[in-house]
Amino acid sequence: MEANVPGIALEIIANDSLSGQKSLLVDNAHAMAAAMFLRDDSQLRLDYLSNVTGVDWLDAVLKEKIKVKKTVEGVEKEVEETLEKKRPGYLEAVYHLYSMELKHGPVIIRLRTGDRAVKNHLPSLMPVWRSADFQEREIFDLYGIIFDGHPDLRRILMWDGYVDHPMRKDYVEPDDYEYEPTAHDDVLEKAKQHAASGVKP
Repeated sequence: MEANVPGIALEIIANDSLSGQKSLLVDNAHAMAAAMFLRDDSQLRLDYLSNVTGVDWLDAVLKEKIKVKKTVEGVEKEVEETLEKKRPGYLEAVYHLYSMELKHGPVIIRLRTGDRAVKNHLPSLMPVWRSADFQEREIFDLYGIIFDGHPDLRRILMWDGYVDHPMRKDYVEPDDYEYEPTAHDDVLEKAKQHAASGVKP
């Protein structure tokens, strides 16, 4: 792909699960060109987008073990040290692609935001795969990723006035369950606590 999309930045993302299915992180500036190449190349023909999902990655501290040479009691030895590196949080959209024509796949590509707050824009791939329409809207609704170039980016599950994104890992569930017609168990307990607090919805 690098030969066909000049200047593209690609990174293979490993997968530690049993499937071991690797994915390809594509830089946002070249995402549209990469998508068109994957769809139109005669050996790939990835003409079917089966699924798009969002992923929320919180701020994290990554630990890496390295070996360094140190002098211990006058003798130079190789010792293992642990480096800690802070990684700011970000959001991702993950696209699963197949070829209906050539009967192969999936090829998984990822697009990554700059952060979880202000730099939360990604290019929409709906102009390449029409099936991205509702799925990108769902990710916008539940994760807060803004898909630039999407022709109808609006909430699809939550109502228009809703201000939060329920699939974010730091989402705080409201305790106002007055709208629940048959509250029971945990919901009933939260509704009682909310009513006792005297907070108006």
